[in-house]
Order: sequence, then structure tokens, then C-alpha cells
Amino acid sequence: MVATTFAADTPLLVTELVANYGVSGNWLWWNGLIGGMITTFFFARLWRRANILTDVALIELRYGTGPAARFLRGFKAVYLGVLLNSVIIAWVNIALGKLLMGFFEVPPQHLGWYYLLAMLLVGVYSGLSGLLGVAMTDFVQFITAMLGTVVLAFLVVNSEKIGGLAGLKAALPAQTFQFWPQIDFSGEGLLQTSQVLVISGATFLSYIGFQWWASWYPGAEPGGGGYVAQRMMSTPREKDALKATLLFQVMHYAVRPLPWILVGLASVVLYPELPEKEKGLGYVFAMRDFLPDGWRGLLLAAFLAAYMSTISTQLNWGSSYLIHDLYQRFVHPQASERQLVLFSRLSTLVLIVCAWGVTTQMQTLEGAFRFMVNAGAGLGAVLMLRWYWWRINAWSELSATFAPLIAYSVALFAWKWDDTSAFFLSIGFTTLVWLLITFLTRPVPMAQLRIFCQQVAPTGFWHPVWRDLGQAPPVAQTGGLLGASLGALLMAFGALFTAGALLF
Repeated sequence: MVATTFAADTPLLVTELVANYGVSGNWLWWNGLIGGMITTFFFARLWRRANILTDVALIELRYGTGPAARFLRGFKAVYLGVLLNSVIIAWVNIALGKLLMGFFEVPPQHLGWYYLLAMLLVGVYSGLSGLLGVAMTDFVQFITAMLGTVVLAFLVVNSEKIGGLAGLKAALPAQTFQFWPQIDFSGEGLLQTSQVLVISGATFLSYIGFQWWASWYPGAEPGGGGYVAQRMMSTPREKDALKATLLFQVMHYAVRPLPWILVGLASVVLYPELPEKEKGLGYVFAMRDFLPDGWRGLLLAAFLAAYMSTISTQLNWGSSYLIHDLYQRFVHPQASERQLVLFSRLSTLVLIVCAWGVTTQMQTLEGAFRFMVNAGAGLGAVLMLRWYWWRINAWSELSATFAPLIAYSVALFAWKWDDTSAFFLSIGFTTLVWLLITFLTRPVPMAQLRIFCQQVAPTGFWHPVWRDLGQAPPVAQTGGLLGASLGALLMAFGALFTAGALLF
């Protein structure tokens, strides 16, 4: 999980945030740890019990095989597996392109062929080995990538131009090293400064009270999903799913960013002339300018390892949707294992071609990607409640998928609202729509709900189903799970802040 989320673009993104907002700028993504710990303790065991191959397969296990459920499963297989997946891979390719231009001065018009060659290389081993091979290579690639970033941070910070951590602190304002953002209850949205992140009271409220459960984002889906759910479901036992997800949250938020933050701070001193939107290139320039030849080669290998670990998972993950939730489910249900493996390898090649096409047009798709991410506000509630409330049906999830697109489009383009206001509107509108749709449509057939309960053993509002089964419902442990989530949240942030205090 943590190797997959360490792509070639993530150190550049953190460098840009630190250069523009100081260390506290990382709260633009650190706030996701709240939902991450909820996912760990409330949902990891449930995903493992579901005993399915993809998170999209949960749709028919939960809602049955009616027309709405079949459409939702097929739509999500294509939307997540091809469209969204291609955009994610394209973003990772663009970061690789910046690395190639910074290191080797590759002309921009030639980058497309480098992207294709890199994806084909990864596609060969991920297509031949499947998920097990991806997991094994991810493990080695993550160690290589982390070693490289730690070495870079040490060498850059201790270079003559920086003069160690003492020199870094002397060269930058004290506010730059703040781990907490400042909250301004009189402002709106994000108030950017070069020293510290300042956010409005409304934005802070959305981070703490809404975003972790309401907003859908690839890799940080409320309740788990995508390749995170894939990893949960591939573990041997329920407790392994929980432990793996907990380790991921701690590594992702509290451990891995620290070397990136150090280089990001140093880049502010070393490359002050970089424009605001290109601050992330400071990381690449630091690799190029401050590493001796051997270490520079290691860092380049580390970045390629980070790139490969992400691309291999995206190709394997996207192919799993196309083979399991589209081809086998709707096209050829009686396909043999040999046919399924062959189609999965062909679908990997199709994904490479699609992602390559999207990458070459990335300049025109940036706004579309931002829109797609922000227009998921409100969907998360259904994705979480479908595990805990029997009345949720396929129409609930369908309406929650499309309603935020309408609300966000109107707020952003017709009414010209800012992102924070549009976010709250989307949540309210989507919640109202899916609740109305839920009560206006028929519930999932009781026979299907019985199957789901017997397999997953959910707690919460399932009493009508357990009565129909003639069984006592499982004992809910809501208080214990909330306590564990809060304790783990404090532990992870405490580790992060303690490490920062020791460093600075």
C-alpha cells in the first residue's frame, strides 16, 4: 500500500507544498489520516470477510443482481479501471517527465516515447506475475526509494550552501518550521503565505468534520476501496488486513514524508527563483546539483523504483476490474482460467495505450482531473453506510455517484463559488438526493441481505435481517473501535510531531 502511494510525483508535490506554505502545507493531505484510521479499524476486517477480488464486486454481493446493481458494477469497472486509472497514471508519467528533463535534458516533444517504454517495461512483469509479483517488487522498490530519499535529505541539508539543520533554520523564518497551520475565522478558503499555511475556519471545519467521510479520492476512499481494499482482501486473515492497513497509515503519514520535507525546505533556500507552480522541481534540481555521481545514480534508481511500484499496481488494479467485473461478469461468464489470464494481459496492454494517450494530452486534462476529484463530495457517506445500514441499495450509491457532479458543476461554473463553498453545497445536495432516492426505491431483497449478513457479519442497523435469519446480531464494538481509531490517530501524529521537534 505504502509503496504504491510513493510515486515519482509525491516528493515533488510535498516539495511544492513546503516551498509555498512551509511544513504546515502538508495538512492539505495529512488531514486524510482521520479517515484512514477509521478505515483501518471499522472496515479492514469487513473487506477481508467479504472474500471478493475487487471492491467493485462488493456491489452485487451487497445489492444483488438487479438492473441497477449490474449497471453500477459495469459502470464503475470502466470508470475506475480505465478512465480514472489512465488519469492517475498520466499524472505519475508527468512527474517522470520532469525528472528526465531535469537530469538528462530530454526534449519535451520526445517524452511520449519514454513514457510508453517505461509503461511497457512495467507492464511486462506485472502482466506475467500478477498481484503476487507486484507485491514482491513493490517491497524491494519501496526500500530502494526510501533509502534514496533519506540519503538525499542528508547530503543536501549538510551541503556547504545549507550548513546542516542549524544553517537551514537560520536561513528561513521560524514560522516555516511550524507543523500546525494557522486558522483564520475571518477569511475564506486557503490564504497562501510563503511561511505557513493559513486556512479559513470553514476550510478547517471541512477537513476535520466532513472531508474524511464525505469526499471520495483515489487511494483514500472513505471506508477503503481501490488498491487499498485490494491489499486488504489479499491478506491471509482479518487481523492481517487490520495490521497491514494500520502500518500503511503510519508509514504513509508519519514516516515517509520527513526526508521529503527536509529537501523541500532546503530547495526554498537553494532555488528561490523558481515560480510558484514549479517549486516541486527544486527536488529534482537538488538531486542533480548536490549528489556525487554514485549517489545520483542511486537516487535516479530510487525514483524509477517509486514510479514502477505505482504503475505496476495501477495496471494490475485496473486490469482486475476489466477482467473480473466486466469480461467475466458480463461478456464471458464461462471463460476458462487460461482465457481469463490471457484477457487480463491484453487488458493490461489496453490500459498502457489509454494511459499513454491521456499522458500526451495532460495539459488539457488538468482541470478535468481537479473537477473529477472535487466532484466526489457526498459519495463517501454511502460507501461507509452500506456496511452498516440494511436500507442502502444500489440506487442510493448510483444517485450519490452522479449528484455531486451536478451540484459541483452548478456551484463552480454557474454561480462562480469558491471550492470550499462548492464542497459544502455538494455534500448537502448529494446527501439529500441519496436519502430521498433510498426511501423512494425498494430495499435490497431480503434473500440477498441474508447472504451478505452471513458472509460479512456486519454490525449496526441490520436487525430486520438478523430477525429474518433467526439469529442474534453480532455484538457491536463501536466504542472500542472509536477508541482504537482515536488512539492510533494520536499515536501517528504524535510520532510525526515528535520527529519534527527532534529534527528542528
